[in-house]
Amino acid sequence: MEKSPKVIAIVPAFNEESNIVSAVEDLRACAPQVDYVVVNDGSRDATADICREKGYPMIDLPVNLGLAGAFQAGMRYAVEHGYDYALQFDADGQHSAAFVGNLVDAACERGANVVIGSRFAAVKKPVSARMAGSMLISAMIFATTGKRIQDPTSGMRLFDSSMMRLLANEPDLGPEPDTLALLMRRGAKVAEVQVQM
Repeated sequence: MEKSPKVIAIVPAFNEESNIVSAVEDLRACAPQVDYVVVNDGSRDATADICREKGYPMIDLPVNLGLAGAFQAGMRYAVEHGYDYALQFDADGQHSAAFVGNLVDAACERGANVVIGSRFAAVKKPVSARMAGSMLISAMIFATTGKRIQDPTSGMRLFDSSMMRLLANEPDLGPEPDTLALLMRRGAKVAEVQVQM
């Protein structure tokens, strides 16, 4: 029987006292096979206190580094602890842990280095002013890589160990759509899996 991959969800949190419990409990209930770590990004509210009280694994950053810094701290933790995959998972409740297994399955089955939890993999992107930016980013990624990404702004992404090492150590690579294009140009295979947010 094949060994299950070792997966961790990285949950960057800045002033998320009202959401952190529901986000973590969603992971614990819907993806119990996945470890998690909250990266408290210098929150000025009770986020860290709640995590300590609940016994949630936490990296407690003394100052606010922003999403890129918190994400990189989480990636370093994942690399140091020998994980096969790391999932970027928002603390604000936007992402649903019910889809985590689908992302991991897609990474294993398709040999993808990055799997995006996509709102538009199987659903047509609505035409709206809000989606205009996403469409523009998709067009830019296609222009620079020749590959189509339907939901480049999704923050729910799974990275394999090769991507984790890059993201943990290169200061110019953050959790942004332009990083996707750069990784693809370096040969990373990116897949999308339909999720609901």
